[in-house]
Amino acid sequence: MGLFAGTPFDLPPRCDRCERLEAECTCVAEPAPSVPPEKQSARIRLEKRKKGKWVTTIRDLDTSGEHLPRLLTRLKQHCGAGGALEDGIVEVQGDHVQRVTEYLKQAGYRIAK
Repeated sequence: MGLFAGTPFDLPPRCDRCERLEAECTCVAEPAPSVPPEKQSARIRLEKRKKGKWVTTIRDLDTSGEHLPRLLTRLKQHCGAGGALEDGIVEVQGDHVQRVTEYLKQAGYRIAK
């Protein structure tokens, strides 16, 4: 008898969306934005918040769909910082304008001045 026999860890992994086995899953791994990144212009700004905290904000991105939370997660990992998504505005804690700009350019977004 194995260490995890009879527990959920003993079972083959399943998709969170369709509950099929991962090998049989036909779900799209990551939802694509309804407007492709090449047709979006992101406005990146550095803003000062309460108590002197700096926040890098990304505005004017397509808010439909589920791609902004995933973009936020990737940006936070890329910058090594925290962040939030509020009212369609992506916020990354700290002064990360250059890193965010480079990342979004590599992802195909246009950067508006």
